[in-house]
Formats: sequence, structure tokens, C-alpha cells
Amino acid sequence: MKIKKLILLATLGAFIASCNSGDKGQLVGVQGKKWHPEKPYGMTLVPGGAFIMGKSDDDIAGVEDAPTKTATVRAFYMDETEITNSEYRQFVYDVRDKILRKKLAEMADLEGKTPGNGDIGEFAYVDSEDPELLNAYERYMLNTYGDQQRKINEDVELIFDTDEFPDELYAEVMDGMYIPLEESYNGQRTWDVTQFVYNYTEMDIQAAARDKSLKRSDVISQRDIEIYPDTTAWIRDFAYSYNEPMHNDYFWHDAYGDYPVVGVSWEQAKAFCQWRTNHHNNYQKEKGSQPVNVYRLPNEAEWEYAARGGLQGATFPWGGYYTKNDRGCFMANFKPMRGDYAADQALYTVEADAYEPNDFNLYNMAGNVSEWVNGSYDTSSYEYMSSINPAVNDPQNERKVVRGGSWKDVAYFLQVSSRDYEYADSARSYIGFRTVQDYMGTEVTKNARK
Repeated sequence: MKIKKLILLATLGAFIASCNSGDKGQLVGVQGKKWHPEKPYGMTLVPGGAFIMGKSDDDIAGVEDAPTKTATVRAFYMDETEITNSEYRQFVYDVRDKILRKKLAEMADLEGKTPGNGDIGEFAYVDSEDPELLNAYERYMLNTYGDQQRKINEDVELIFDTDEFPDELYAEVMDGMYIPLEESYNGQRTWDVTQFVYNYTEMDIQAAARDKSLKRSDVISQRDIEIYPDTTAWIRDFAYSYNEPMHNDYFWHDAYGDYPVVGVSWEQAKAFCQWRTNHHNNYQKEKGSQPVNVYRLPNEAEWEYAARGGLQGATFPWGGYYTKNDRGCFMANFKPMRGDYAADQALYTVEADAYEPNDFNLYNMAGNVSEWVNGSYDTSSYEYMSSINPAVNDPQNERKVVRGGSWKDVAYFLQVSSRDYEYADSARSYIGFRTVQDYMGTEVTKNARK
């Protein structure tokens, strides 16, 4: 008995020692994993700093819309190019595949099919064969919240070749993903893109901070967004004009893979940001790393600061007042002459990395396509916005700011200080977007005192 007591006391003493040995009774804080900033692929770091925002010339109307003011923005990462067709297709295909996997799992469950027979059962829910295949947390979530928590099998490859469909049930599900047979054109059945709906939740942090009486559920909203670009914009935007080839080929054909995506509304651009955040954080979770900051649309001040590339008072991203360089070559893709869209060597858009980048290594901050920003258009917003990280985005104002000018615009709209707008649910053949991500830390500044 005495030996047992001695062992118990020794064990207790070792436990107490282990609890206190790390900090030696001192306040040392919780020691987490060391954080190393990681530049996202395809992005560049825009160092924070102050700049003169707005019009600085004799453009009286423009000065009324964008009066000069000093603004300061924090450091952030920004896409070096506008989001391309290829990058946006990754989003579309990922959403499509998840919807397809869900439908296959539901069909397999309905028909009582399970893995192991080489049929649609291979795509059944993970728990369909044995609930023990789920971990404890997954089993708890399934038992507590029901079928919406059932785990989809992501490991088996989807089959798109009709000659390789495993059975008729698989063919039935695939048939439902395409437009009806009677609506096929020239023997081609295309995807029913109205089914490509991305579901995500959004939290209004601003509203929550202003009104503490609001519950968390009051500021969280469920969003269901059809994400496929509106390719008909190429036809609707230009009356009495032949642009059918762009409507038919621009988004999906590999010839245009490196060109900026267009026909995307402000709401779809925000959905893309949400998907990109989740996509990146799913990978972070798999390798046991901390989550990254959200990807989002830049606000007006961030966009203009980045477009200026560190140049104070510049008219264009390359500086100066002219759209040509010293060799007489145009510096951007726009409409340089009345009726002559091709004088700058481009009729419509060009590759997203065409022309020279600015001093922040950002391409086409002027011309090619206008870009959505996370701001509502108000002619007086510069008067009341904050001078530190200024942002004005009124959820009730559907007029959202676009910046940078496009392939169909005159040079005025290419100026870094020019503002324009479009409605949030509108999709145009000349509006695209790029994303930003907040930098973790504050030590990176462009114009800090030495």
C-alpha cells in the first residue's frame, strides 16, 4: 500500500512539474506555430502607405466626383493580372463537380448501391457502406444534424466519356446535368449552366459592429449564386454589331484561356472570392497549417493606390499624361480613335499579362477590362470616407464602382483616378475583376520614414 502511495505521489508531482516547467511560473503567452507570410500564387505584395487619392488636374467635373485627399492603406497582396478565363473555369468546374458528386451520391443512396461493384455505388456517400468509415466528429455531425452532413466521396474520379459510364443510373444523372435533348443545337448538348449554383454564407461585420443588439444570425445571410459568366453580354452590349464568335468561344475555348474573364457580375466576383478562400483553406487544413486571410475585391482606395504603382500624382499607371511611349506605341488596350479599336494592336481584349506592368508589377491596371471593386458609387463618398483604409460600400446601393477603363473605352477612363459604375447584378463584355488578400502584419510600407 505504501508503495502504491509513493507511485501516486510521484506521478502527481511529475504532472504538476510538467504543467509548470515550460513557463517557470512566468507570463509567457500561448506559444503557437511560427507564422511565415506566404505570397499567394499569381499575386504581388503591395506595400502599405499614404498617397494622394482623386483627381489632381483641371477636370472640373472629375474633381467634383473625386476630389483630392490624402489616404493611407495597409499592405495587401493583389493579383498581378485580371482573373483569367482559365482561372474562373477552375471555379466553375469545381462547383459543377461538387454538384455532380452530390447528385450521384443521392442516386446511389436511393437505389441502395454501395462501393465495390464498379457501378454508381462507387460514388455513394462515404457512410453508405459502413458508418465506421467516418471519424467520431463526422458521425456526431451526421447523427445530430442529419443528411445535410453526409460526406461525399471525393476520392473517386468522375467519368465524362459516355463510352465509359459504369451503368445506366450514372448515365441518368449525367443526362440531367445537360440541357434537354430537344434543346440541343447542331447535335451538341451543352451543360445546363443554370444548375451551377454556388452556395455560401456571408457575414455583415459592419452591421454587427454598429448595432450590438443584433444576434449573430441577424448578420449572416445565405447566398445562392449562379456562377457561369453571361456570354450573351458580347451581343447585348453592342446593338447592330456582329460579336457572335466572342459569345460562342471566348469563355470556354483554350485559345482565350489567358484572357481576362468578362460577363461576370459584381455578385459573381464576390462568390469567386469566397470560393477561392475556401479552396485555399481546405488545402491549409489538410496539411495542418493555419488558415489564410480571405480573398476579396479591393476597395476603391486600394485599387487606386495599387494602380499608381507608387507614383504620386500620375495620370496613368505608367506616369505622365500620354497613352504612348517614346517609340509611339500604345501603353494599354483601349479605344484610341473614333471607330478605330485596332490602332493599339487589339480589337477586343488581350492576354491578361500583355503590355508592361506598373512599378508594383501589376498588369493592365489601365485598359483591357474595367474591374469591379468593393465599393458603392456615390459622387460625394470622398467627402465623408475615412482617411485610413477608406471604404464605402452601402448594401442598399446597387451601383458598384468599376475602375481602370476597358478595351472599348476612351483614354479618360484609363486614368487611375477616374471612377465609373455598373449595377451589381449586371454582366458586361468589358468588365472583369482581380482579387486581393490582406497582408498579415503592418511592417511593410512603401513610404515609411527611414
